[in-house]
Order: sequence, then C-alpha cells, then structure tokens
Amino acid sequence: MKADKLGIRKLYALSSENKRFCFSQPLKHSIRIGKREYEVKLKSDEKYGTYILWKNRKYPVEIVRSRQNRYEILFNDISYIFTVETPFSMQRMKVLSSGRGKNEQESLKAPMPGKIIDVLVREGANVLRGEPLLILEAMKMQNEIQSPVNGQIIRIHAKPNSNVMKDDLLIEIKVT
Repeated sequence: MKADKLGIRKLYALSSENKRFCFSQPLKHSIRIGKREYEVKLKSDEKYGTYILWKNRKYPVEIVRSRQNRYEILFNDISYIFTVETPFSMQRMKVLSSGRGKNEQESLKAPMPGKIIDVLVREGANVLRGEPLLILEAMKMQNEIQSPVNGQIIRIHAKPNSNVMKDDLLIEIKVT
C-alpha cells in the first residue's frame, strides 16, 4: 500500500550516511534551495529515458535497485543509496539506536537453519546498513542476509558450503 493511501503526509529519505531529507505528500514539482524555489519536472521519452528537467537541463535518473523501502538510484551518473521512512519508522529507529553506544559490536546470527552459498564481504571491509553480507540457502530459497548496521567487519564465522543452525554466529561487526 502506498503511503498516501495510508494517510501519511510526511516521509523521510534517509541516506546511507543517516542524513535526513523530509518531503510531504503529494510531491510538488519544485524544490527549495535556500529561500529560492525552482521548478523541476520528471519526464521520460524513448530517446533519453527517464530524466529530471531543471533549469532547461536534462539529468538522467534510473532506479538501479529497490527492495522494500531501500533504493539505489543513478542520478546524472552518480549512485545514491537511501531508504524512505515514515515518521513512525524514524521514531522507531531513534528508540532502537538510543540503547546502542558508539563502537559497540553487532553479532549477526543465522535467522534460520540452512547452507551458506556465498560470503560477499571480507574481514576489515566497511559496510552500510542494508548492504548484503552473505547468501543463505534455506528450503531451496536463497536469502540475502544484510548488515543491520553501518560498521566494519571484524570476523566472519560462516564459510561457503557450510551448514548453519538457527542463531549460529555468522559475522561480527564493529558499529561505527
């Protein structure tokens, strides 16, 4: 169900660096920079694909990936990753993060029994919340296990082709 059908008038775009951008429903065809407002149009045609028209210039835009409320877009050949949050989910994130201190460690455990198909990161790598870490096969379905936090991989306990049980430790992440 779309946010406007649920009566939600305010949404937030939250960047991977946790920078917050607020916008209201329905979306306007203008943006405000400082005290000035500019007209912006989203257009699409066969020659240019989808693009944003601003100050008579075309800026190509493409949704590269979307999963639940997480999006990766290519805007003018630059990749941006963000989530779209409701005021309720922003408050929930605030409450959940208030109990978590800086430089804390997050232990990622197997959500179900299965077989590790692939490990997509290595120890020492920096990861963003929502970034895929490994592929776990369970009941003939491949599940992408994502990072619950921004951080650095401390230790990887899972190995490709190994079997894991529910709650087995897979990866340790230092929260940043």
